[in-house]
Amino acid sequence: MAVPTLPPLHLLRAFHAVAETGSIRKGAEALGLTHTVVSRHVRNLEAYLGSKLFDRHTTGARLTGEGQFLFAATDAALAQLEGAIASLMPRTAQGRLRIWAMPGLAARWLSPRLGEIQALLPDVEIVLRASDSAPDFHGSEADVFIGFAAANEIPPGAEVLVTPRMFPVASPRWLRDKGVPADLVALSRQALIHENDHHQWTSWLGAAGLETVPALAGPSLWNASLGLDAALSHQGIALATQLSVADDVAAGRLTEILRTKVTTGSYYLQTAPDKKNKAHVSRFRKWLASAM
Repeated sequence: MAVPTLPPLHLLRAFHAVAETGSIRKGAEALGLTHTVVSRHVRNLEAYLGSKLFDRHTTGARLTGEGQFLFAATDAALAQLEGAIASLMPRTAQGRLRIWAMPGLAARWLSPRLGEIQALLPDVEIVLRASDSAPDFHGSEADVFIGFAAANEIPPGAEVLVTPRMFPVASPRWLRDKGVPADLVALSRQALIHENDHHQWTSWLGAAGLETVPALAGPSLWNASLGLDAALSHQGIALATQLSVADDVAAGRLTEILRTKVTTGSYYLQTAPDKKNKAHVSRFRKWLASAM
């Protein structure tokens, strides 16, 4: 059998890291090498192939057409190689999966599914942290981050998971005491539970069709999870998604108000560049996309 004619693997790894991160500096950081070494590896690979792979500019490195073609092939090949190596290693060598996620999703959707995740990855230590800000991937703070943002604010390279409907909820006791709002105007005059500030409710009411949003009342809490806790404690009306309140609505602890069809953003997944092809990270990504 003929031996495949390939450039040295370290050149392909350097190319892949730069293509993945969008710059030589970030690619070098991901590989634990210097900028000079990675730059030289990329130049040597271009010389080997006789093709220009990147257009370099002040803010990074952008793939050429030839570079995009090679990146697709290299990405698939490295993922397959890494998966094969992982399958031959002791399961305990796969280590940890460090997940950062928005607080509401972490507390109300991921936490109840930790057993399911552990069954998917039986010999991987699962570490879950609630955070409304992304980790420093280059500082190795986490392996994946599940965030939430409007379409124009989703980070480049992130994978969109789901765009859920957002709707107001309150406890049945609160609705008995205060009455069910008949329309958006009546809703806007109630004690609304805000996340950080009034922006989310103002945007939601406008998207729902309220032409003029008045000054809003109600407490501002640190994050959506605290807001839902307050709603469960009969303190007012909070905004929620099906992912965060499905169990509470099914159990009758919270009630949806007005039956609207408003979306304000999407949950998305970011993966540390050096962990993208890890077998256990890939399995978690596929499970997450399916489960959500």
